[in-house]
Amino acid sequence: MTKEYKVDRQVFDDVMVPCYAPMQMIPVKGEGARVWDQEGREYVDFAGGIAVSCLGHCHPVMVDAIKAQAEKIWHLSNVMTNEPALRLATLLTEHSFADKVFFANSGAEANEAALKLARRYAADKFSPDKSEIISFKQGFHGRTFFTVTVGGQEAYSDGFGPKPGAVTHLAYNDLTGLAEHMSERTCAVMMEPLQGEGGIVSPTPKFIQGVRELCDKHNALLIFDEVQTGNGRTGDFYAYQGLGVIPDILSTAKSLGGGFPIGAMLTTTELAVHLKVGTHGSTYGGNPLACAVAEAVVSEVTKPEVLAGVKQREQWFREALEAINAKYPVFAEVRGKGLLLGAALNDEWQGRARDILVAAGEEGLMVLIAGANVVRFTPSLVIGKADIDEGMARLERAIAKIYS
Repeated sequence: MTKEYKVDRQVFDDVMVPCYAPMQMIPVKGEGARVWDQEGREYVDFAGGIAVSCLGHCHPVMVDAIKAQAEKIWHLSNVMTNEPALRLATLLTEHSFADKVFFANSGAEANEAALKLARRYAADKFSPDKSEIISFKQGFHGRTFFTVTVGGQEAYSDGFGPKPGAVTHLAYNDLTGLAEHMSERTCAVMMEPLQGEGGIVSPTPKFIQGVRELCDKHNALLIFDEVQTGNGRTGDFYAYQGLGVIPDILSTAKSLGGGFPIGAMLTTTELAVHLKVGTHGSTYGGNPLACAVAEAVVSEVTKPEVLAGVKQREQWFREALEAINAKYPVFAEVRGKGLLLGAALNDEWQGRARDILVAAGEEGLMVLIAGANVVRFTPSLVIGKADIDEGMARLERAIAKIYS
């Protein structure tokens, strides 16, 4: 007989590695943009599992997809392919610049594949000395040792011994600095087409166009990390489609599976041939369960009315935040695009983003932060107007309580 355990927040402290500091409440049920905890308390979800739950909680197309696939086949490994993976890869190529897809389990793994491909391509086509990877300060690309080193936040990579070499961090939106530094040793530039963890920072049109031109000039690959911006989050299926710039490699994860773990690297046929048999792999990558769910998610998110709805919801969020700020002026500006938004705190409220997050939680609203000075919102792409209104009413009450 299976032993039953009492599951409460104390169990986390007893048995889990302490690299997280989760909230005291434990969610047990979700539906749409609402979540309920063990005590039955309801929350409006403006966090979306950190830009993951793009269709909200337990969306029927996802539930139906996983139920159907669960009765067919769960796992095969990369020794064989499977139908859901092939259908999903086809969908992703139809809705992007890419010709080829590599499946992984997370954004970090998708980025690891992208970086390995860039280095391999440069070594094969040019020279092993063409190995420099340029990324940007305050960028975030995952938690593997390679990706966390490429990410531009040293606090995440320090303290683990010698770091992978030939990685350079430059200032985001500084095209002059990039132009002065790039050389024929540069094999790739990796960037978020809208920085997420680093504070919700959009690229200027001049910068994003200039990065593409400099990569072409120096025979370097342009890698877009669209782990957070992808799959409809900005109102385009991928953010690059709204910027007029096409990358050579793109990573995607988070909302790709709508909550089921999956990641993918997208690229061209010309580049893909450099990852020949045996050069890279993933035991679970392309898992039939994950791909079946992601296929349902992508089919839903790419509907024109869903993508148009993201842009409408952005306006609802901006208008509501402006109204709150008129009463309680704590925000300097609202940054971002689509439903990847950040309310940046003004000078008087510097360092207090977490205070707002905690206060919001006490009022039954789940939000995020992006650094100490930005309150981040990454809700479901199909969140209803009534849920937005209720969530904003709770946010206003939270800010009113701590406003002074």
